[in-house]
Amino acid sequence: MADNPMLKFVGKVQSYPEKRAADDRADDFLEISKSFILDKAEEQASRCSQCGVPYCSTHCPLHNHIPDWLRLTAEGRLREAYELSNLTSTMPEICGRICPQDRLCEGNCVIEFSGHGAVTIGSVEKYITDTAWKEGWVEALVPGQPRGQSIGVIGAGPAGLTTAEYLRVAGYDVHVYDRHDRAGGLLTYGIPGFKLEKDVVMRRIQRLKDGGIVFHDSFEIGRDATLEQLRQKHDAILIATGVYKPRDIKAPGVGAAGVVKALDYLTASNKAGFGDAVPEHEDGTLLATGKNVVVIGGGDTAMDCVRTAIRQGAKSVKCLYRRDRDNMPGSQREVANAEEEGVEFVWLTAPIAFEGTEHVTGVKVTKMRLGQPDASGRRAPEADPGSEHTLEADLVIKALGYDPEELPKLFGADDLSVTRWGTLRVDHKTMMTSVDGVFAAGDIVRGASLVVWAIRDGRDVTDHMHRYLKTKAKAAAGERVAA
Repeated sequence: MADNPMLKFVGKVQSYPEKRAADDRADDFLEISKSFILDKAEEQASRCSQCGVPYCSTHCPLHNHIPDWLRLTAEGRLREAYELSNLTSTMPEICGRICPQDRLCEGNCVIEFSGHGAVTIGSVEKYITDTAWKEGWVEALVPGQPRGQSIGVIGAGPAGLTTAEYLRVAGYDVHVYDRHDRAGGLLTYGIPGFKLEKDVVMRRIQRLKDGGIVFHDSFEIGRDATLEQLRQKHDAILIATGVYKPRDIKAPGVGAAGVVKALDYLTASNKAGFGDAVPEHEDGTLLATGKNVVVIGGGDTAMDCVRTAIRQGAKSVKCLYRRDRDNMPGSQREVANAEEEGVEFVWLTAPIAFEGTEHVTGVKVTKMRLGQPDASGRRAPEADPGSEHTLEADLVIKALGYDPEELPKLFGADDLSVTRWGTLRVDHKTMMTSVDGVFAAGDIVRGASLVVWAIRDGRDVTDHMHRYLKTKAKAAAGERVAA
């Protein structure tokens, strides 16, 4: 009997793809890790214990069939592994790159609990799908039998793109509207190339275009059309705009020149990466070159900003966070990568004022200490009196997270109901908003979250929209018969 290709975790150690040297990767925006070679991917996949209750799958929002495609990879059946991973995810190579696996699948790997180190699931997932693209296994999007109904998708991020793909396969005409000049949302303009190279996103979008999905770029709802006008044009609408309103700091001097928003900074950098003319780089307002940079925040957006500043040739880069390392929301892997590249983390520190008249010159800060747990369960930071001091800064980037925009006002749709947090209110049994035929998915419903959750929401709302549209078509057919 042939040897079992699995259960090799006792003799095979955990291994990630090799990272490029910190000095090398800090000079460009290419991804920092090399891809697995085949034998290494097979070796890591073979470490899976094939446990009876796969916590990796249950803790993946998409419930990917992880143990199954790990086994296929270990057996050298890579094309089958890709086809299985593609069944549950529209963007497996993107999730393999940017999901926080340490908090999801890998963080709940059974052999991680046993002290052997988790299977490096994300790296294997990335390798499988990158190989599929290289070998031509990724099939074209083939539209289903035409249904004579059309869908309007507002927002070309992961939730909107996922729904657009599934509904196009189901035979609907699909139009995607987005405010940016390229589709992809935060995948395109919010996440730096060193985490997600842009050709990876663009080839996914091109596949959707080749499948007949119509993209309306630089199209703003409220400016180019109201929500009601789109409702008149389409049989159903999906709102998947994400959340783009940046949270701000209430402190003296926050409006000074040189104090900028994280998304503005990252978008400018990504546009430059595409070769676009970026006036804010030409005049230096959103460029870190030669500057003392201070980034405020402890999430993944803050990590993107500090690592971008390093690559732009900043003189120094500091990251301020009001809690300690153990209580920060961002990925610990990202913190480690940033430290390797030269970022200085200033823990338990919060800004209280921004100094400078014509332009910011420094950030006045206070040290913090952790008190009793707050509503989130984390210990609340409290100012430590008498610890105030100033950090030199020529560029300050605010990376404090995002809230929803006022969509009813922006879209000219007063009947669009929102929650007290500003997210769209939906019937969770149908994912429909307060407006008939208008559905919502992704961050605009759940608040700022992960790409993988947006894909999950896009997949779920597809079923609800399909059911609604079939009912609508039957009703229309009945009216024609009665007439």
